[in-house]
Amino acid sequence: MDTTGRPAPGHEGPAAAPQEAAVHAEGIVKRYGPTVALDGARLTVRPGEAHALVGRNGAGKSTLVSVLTGMERPDAGQVTFGGAPAPGWGDTAAWQRRAACVYQKSMTVPELTVAENLYLNRFQGERTIRWRALRARARDLLADYGVDVDPAARIKDLGVEQRQFVEIARALSFGARLIILDEPTARLDAGGIARLFGKLRELRAQGVAFLFISHHLQEVYELCDTVTVFRDARHVLTAPVPGLAKDDLVAAMTGEEAGAARRVRPSYRPAGEPVLRTEALALDGRFAPLDLTVRAGEVVGLAGATASGNTAIAETLVGLRAPSGGRIAVRGRPIRTGSVPHALDAGIGYVPEDRHREGLILGRSVAENATLTVTDQLGPAGTVLPARIREFAARMIRSLDIKTTGPGQPVSGLSGGNQQKVVIARALARDPGVLVAVRPTNGVDVRSKDALLGVVRDVADRGRAAVIVSDELDDLRICDRVLAVFHGRVIAEFTGGWRDHELVAAMEGMAGGAGALGTVPAAAHTEGTEGTAP
Repeated sequence: MDTTGRPAPGHEGPAAAPQEAAVHAEGIVKRYGPTVALDGARLTVRPGEAHALVGRNGAGKSTLVSVLTGMERPDAGQVTFGGAPAPGWGDTAAWQRRAACVYQKSMTVPELTVAENLYLNRFQGERTIRWRALRARARDLLADYGVDVDPAARIKDLGVEQRQFVEIARALSFGARLIILDEPTARLDAGGIARLFGKLRELRAQGVAFLFISHHLQEVYELCDTVTVFRDARHVLTAPVPGLAKDDLVAAMTGEEAGAARRVRPSYRPAGEPVLRTEALALDGRFAPLDLTVRAGEVVGLAGATASGNTAIAETLVGLRAPSGGRIAVRGRPIRTGSVPHALDAGIGYVPEDRHREGLILGRSVAENATLTVTDQLGPAGTVLPARIREFAARMIRSLDIKTTGPGQPVSGLSGGNQQKVVIARALARDPGVLVAVRPTNGVDVRSKDALLGVVRDVADRGRAAVIVSDELDDLRICDRVLAVFHGRVIAEFTGGWRDHELVAAMEGMAGGAGALGTVPAAAHTEGTEGTAP
């Protein structure tokens, strides 16, 4: 114990007695088939406390939130609020009186007013609604929590920050004294973050407890009293934030001691010519001006959390988003930005993050999915010959080792890893100069991950180039360089030999570390042949 009575940093502190806690969860187990999402997890949040819950993707944070809000029934364990057992399964109104979650994606109805959103679904059985009285009630409710928003304004006309305040006020109006904030700062600027934190401090003084989930660790140190770390579905650490070394926190998240190296691909300097180059490429509200060069034979990683801006960079490169400024060139040829056909013609292949929503037509065959980008090459005068589709698909099946009964098999019948190979086959069908892959191993097993990453690596080894956008460390290990993206800016660059905790720290906004070449300014020119970052 230190002189304040707190446990020594990095060590488990005593849990509050359940009757003292805003919420107390103990021994929570949740399985989805063979997957264990929570394995004996526990958490205690006290009244008036700002408690951070952190961990890498897949650690179990989202599953615990679902349990604490009554969305999922645990297979084992118990949850209490203020010492009382959690409401019964399915009693939505009772759960709303205990806890609420304000998600990164707003759950409000954009076309309705603030007042209508605050009292949505509270008028069952009433024949008429007195709108003037409703707005007055809403104005009083907002005033009680110090939220300066016009009750008559439509949600769609509010900023992100104001919508969050409305959602917090709605949750408190049900009587909830535990508010879960899921990545609340992802879309806020510095001023918005400061105002949000100020409001949270005011509400904490009224006894409201907050569970703060964030990939931005510096915000944990700015706002929170206590932090709990989950790793691999298990609780690994609860400690007071003051005095907890950042290296210790990152080590708890990664399972790697600060000085322990992990084997990664040896560093080398690709000798190839530039394949992909951007100049001052920017997208307002998503990422700052970026100069990037990716060379033949090189795999470059854009590492960062989902809302870091790295996905927006990838979507801009492939034409899904129109940038607010800057240029893109492939092998020296400028391409029309904001145009998927022009990106394809210029030689950019794309593997989207969500294969089911963006990558596949599940009711169609392997052959049809693999050839979607090359239908103009499968027959004369704009026709598509079935024999050529099958022939082309058969070559892709052999080259990528897709496990299927044949080109005609519906893609819905394949395993997740083989479905992802079909997506990659489609991306490679036009023989692109550069492959842009967003979280390419998302939702596949370990064996399939190795095979998929091998395909991406092979693209570069055959003289082309690849960009991997991910926050999964295993995805990034095949990269020759990794650029850490935070709040839309490249803040650090790593070559081979980086350690897990160094890269994670950079992705969480704490740039630097022995493996980093240095901090990279907003419009830094990142070249594969440079010895140090500018």
